[in-house]
Amino acid sequence: MLLPLSVLMLVGVWYGCFSLAHHEIRAAKAAGGWYDDLRQGIAVDTGLRTDPPRFPWLWLTPAVIVIVATAVIGVLSYPSMPAILAVHYSANGVPNRLAAKSVATAFSLVFVQIGVTALLVGIAAAIFFRSRPDIDPARPVGSARWHRHYMSLGAKALLGLAAMIDVGMLGSSLLMWTGTVTRWASLVVVIPILAGVTVAIVVLARNSRQRDDGEPDTGLTHRDDDKYWRGGLLYVNRDDHALMVPRRFGIGWTLNFGNPRTAMLLAGLAALIALLITLRLAG
Repeated sequence: MLLPLSVLMLVGVWYGCFSLAHHEIRAAKAAGGWYDDLRQGIAVDTGLRTDPPRFPWLWLTPAVIVIVATAVIGVLSYPSMPAILAVHYSANGVPNRLAAKSVATAFSLVFVQIGVTALLVGIAAAIFFRSRPDIDPARPVGSARWHRHYMSLGAKALLGLAAMIDVGMLGSSLLMWTGTVTRWASLVVVIPILAGVTVAIVVLARNSRQRDDGEPDTGLTHRDDDKYWRGGLLYVNRDDHALMVPRRFGIGWTLNFGNPRTAMLLAGLAALIALLITLRLAG
């Protein structure tokens, strides 16, 4: 209990400092008239509709292979599985929750694989087809080219992460199906997922900035959209039809909480999590 509480406290302190700094910067921008002498503009890439980039469906293949392999191994192993399955392990590798063998409990992690993979594919598709391009009006041509490249990398990173999560679920399923008790049980799940997250972050971070290709500066700058960022973190703009928008800091994208489809997406995610928990505890 102490570790989660300390993490929550740390996050609370961090956001308190961030919110205070955000408020001070907004006040300084308004008082100093930072945008008074600047020409604000918006650049668009019409080619995203006429010549859209191809979604990297091939990168979904590893995740599908792992899911199918897990299901096949489970079907073949089901008759010889223990009557009581260890469905959860403590940090030291000791089973702390048991359940009677059933299809729901034995294949619960296969359902997790399918759900997580579908979720990450959906996010990658939303980035491709429902996100607002981050195009710099000062250098629109090079920025549009960079956006296409970065969008493709983001989708590939998510599909690769899905495959690594599925590998972790496969390892956890094998422990459950064989009744294996080992102090390294948690690492079977943690290591593949941690590796996938690390690679995704490194790849996106190394490509998160547009390279200067010598394109002349148009003299325009991004529009000031402070009013749409609640608390500096949540983007809420009902007039923006994009489901996802580039994050203000860091890497990747965030949801537009002013879009009605965001509420539907979050409701669907909550329902998926509830279903997976129900299947996991069905025994």
